[in-house]
Amino acid sequence: MRRRSIGVLSVEELFALRLDRVESCSPSAVIEALEAYVGDERKALLQQVLAARLGSVSVLFDQPYDPHNGAAVMRSAEAFGIQHLHVLERAGTPFLAANSVTRGASKWIDLHCHGSISEALAAVRSTGQTLVAAVADGELEPEALAQVERVCIVLGNEREGIRPELLACCDRTVRVPMRGFVESLNVSVTGAILMHAATRGRAGDLSDEDRMRVYARGLYFSLRSADKILDVLGLGPSVSRVPDQRER
Repeated sequence: MRRRSIGVLSVEELFALRLDRVESCSPSAVIEALEAYVGDERKALLQQVLAARLGSVSVLFDQPYDPHNGAAVMRSAEAFGIQHLHVLERAGTPFLAANSVTRGASKWIDLHCHGSISEALAAVRSTGQTLVAAVADGELEPEALAQVERVCIVLGNEREGIRPELLACCDRTVRVPMRGFVESLNVSVTGAILMHAATRGRAGDLSDEDRMRVYARGLYFSLRSADKILDVLGLGPSVSRVPDQRER
């Protein structure tokens, strides 16, 4: 997919319109303001999904270029309950994602864009996670990721893979065993396989802070009248919304 294709969005376009309003407010204030207006079934679903959400697994994507791959990795992270996706951007080439592929995943995960290896490493290391790089000759097989207490899966660029400077900073390596003649998989496919393996069997462990914050998002996106309610209560800056950004 071309970076100039219709539907390819920047981080600001993917996230700002949807999250600035609710993220500018205290989660507890948003919950207090909106919870009574959301149906019990919807609230139960939000709580159920968040109870299984993971803070112990994250992904670091090194210099993604193709917007389809960026979106696919984002969508897989959301599908497997991974809350935090780190992206190490290329110099002069910001992260882009195809909105038709993300399918709303950007409402639920946290995307952290970093301009340098040191910045990305500091962010991941601060969570106590082990960095495991996906490479063709990795020492581990995917199933071993579930045994790593806190893990960050490092994915490489579609063309060059993980740059050597970043690879040298990783703690372990992992491979996806293959039986065919092809020598590699698309990075988004590799990412999905490894995310599935790393999250399989893990109990939800999202922090209370993250759980409240994402629950507030869920309530906000569940109500067409959310902005009007927040306006009346004077919570956050008033912003305009695109109609189809609401969760039905």
